[in-house]
Amino acid sequence: MRVLRFLVIVTLSACALLGQAKKYPAGYTDTPVIPGMQWRVHDIARPHPPIITPGTATAAPSDAVVLFDGKNLSKWLDQGRGPNSGKTGPAKWIVRDGYFEVAPGAGSLITKEKFGDMQLHLEFATPAKVEKASQGRGNSGVLIMGLYEIQVLDSYNNITYADGQASAIYGQYPPLVNASRPPGQWQTYDIIFEAPRFEGDDLVKAAYVTVLHNGVLTQHRQKMLGPMRHKVNTYYEAHDPNGPIMLQQHSNPTRYRNIWVRKLDKVQQ
Repeated sequence: MRVLRFLVIVTLSACALLGQAKKYPAGYTDTPVIPGMQWRVHDIARPHPPIITPGTATAAPSDAVVLFDGKNLSKWLDQGRGPNSGKTGPAKWIVRDGYFEVAPGAGSLITKEKFGDMQLHLEFATPAKVEKASQGRGNSGVLIMGLYEIQVLDSYNNITYADGQASAIYGQYPPLVNASRPPGQWQTYDIIFEAPRFEGDDLVKAAYVTVLHNGVLTQHRQKMLGPMRHKVNTYYEAHDPNGPIMLQQHSNPTRYRNIWVRKLDKVQQ
């Protein structure tokens, strides 16, 4: 009887894992090949970064624009459920205990102020209770200028496509290492972004980004191929020299706190 019960439990567990794998795939085999690379977009076979132990967080410097100080979302707007929704309104995410988190039915958040070259710091925490897998775990994203995404995800013991895990340039480059903390713990991103430059409709300088995840370098002045796109290749289209910072609503209760930005274009002048 015990053997039979054990076999039933194993069979049910295997079925549950199979169903989860179908709903939350760890990658794809039918997407386009990324130009200049051997890998497809979100390639399931792309090697994953090594796992390391991260460091600690930092406070805002004196010349920073503080975007969230733990009290309110006065510097943010609700963008709706997509970057092209065309509608903005008061920020609807929930503020409590010095952080804010996704509210049911709310859209992505965008800053009222727009930025170009920047140093961005933020802290995030994915849900402590793990209920899903792959892209279903703590999925959000930091979209610089509302276009160029650094992925937010629970990548602690969670296999997904390499260019979609935490601190990846989404759909383009995996992080150099996986510096993720366990679910529920606060983590940091420090992002140095060089905005693209256009002359008319022509790209004269691509965007570059450097990312530190929990104090560990994960993107080293990486040349970006263009704005974020899902399951297809990306490309540049001319846009304004400044844009908002977006925090992506992905139906996961991800939390954020201690967000500030330094305007590097003014520093360089």
